[in-house]
Amino acid sequence: MRATMTGGAKILVRTCARVREGELAVIVTDPERMTIARAVADEALAAGASVSIVIPPERSIDNEEPGPAVAAALRAADAVFLPVTLAMAHTRAVREAIGAGARVLSMTAFTERMMREGGLFTDFRARQPLCRAIAARLTAGDHLRVTNPAGTDLTMSLAGVTGNSHACLLDGPGFSAVPNIEANCAPAQGTADGVFVCDGSIPYYGVGPVREPVTFRIAEGFVTHIEGGGQAEFLADLLARQDDPWVYNLAQFAFGLNPDCTDFTGEMLNDEGVNGTVHIGIGTSANLGGAVSAKTHFDAVARAPTVWIDGEVVVAEGEVAIGG
Repeated sequence: MRATMTGGAKILVRTCARVREGELAVIVTDPERMTIARAVADEALAAGASVSIVIPPERSIDNEEPGPAVAAALRAADAVFLPVTLAMAHTRAVREAIGAGARVLSMTAFTERMMREGGLFTDFRARQPLCRAIAARLTAGDHLRVTNPAGTDLTMSLAGVTGNSHACLLDGPGFSAVPNIEANCAPAQGTADGVFVCDGSIPYYGVGPVREPVTFRIAEGFVTHIEGGGQAEFLADLLARQDDPWVYNLAQFAFGLNPDCTDFTGEMLNDEGVNGTVHIGIGTSANLGGAVSAKTHFDAVARAPTVWIDGEVVVAEGEVAIGG
């Protein structure tokens, strides 16, 4: 089975993370993803790296800290791969690893299908200029508005914000998820107001593609109500049980830009990268340039958005309107 994933593992190790001879590669995984972890380990060994596979203590929710032993292993690494079932990307452990010089590649809820086909096999280098161009617009902008046919109408300030280009290529210390090519930012704290209607996917907590739209009502940078059907009720209950007001923080705004992610499958890093979509992140913003560390972080994806930055159309009904 690992042999069928060799092509995907080669892209992850040699193209995305650029693992080199003599480096230390740390792969954090769990029993559900061990076959994927071993395929990545085989390729990292072939690249001349020393490899450690680490299994953290069981965690109960996405972006819960993995514990001090795992955090120490990440800080010692040159390259980190995270084929885990529950997300680790928005944790202090990852933030500290990047600060220590690691190149961190998030592979949350990766499947064997994703190792063989789909978004992982796109031309990341060709897409990088567009990703950087949109990130630059986020950095230079003052105000963003997004709408979509399902009823989204959300505004936020970009004052003081730094846009992030995550094109799945780690040319130096930093972070990217794969294959969800995206440009994102943490909006100015406390400035987001309006309505975001998720009619695509919430690829966390087992929710996946939405059966009916989930409406997030947002005021002064916080989600105040979550409305819709059974999936919305599940999500509202889960967040309430965290007993942490920061899990409602509007943490992120992002553009999905992978042309080979074409439909929602429930696979997190496919759904967030579906080309021509946008998503908001709720909860922790610290790994995106914000200052909030919450008990969790999740994303909600909307179809066919129109996005204006300082009155200029960046995406028009799901079609990217600028060049890169």
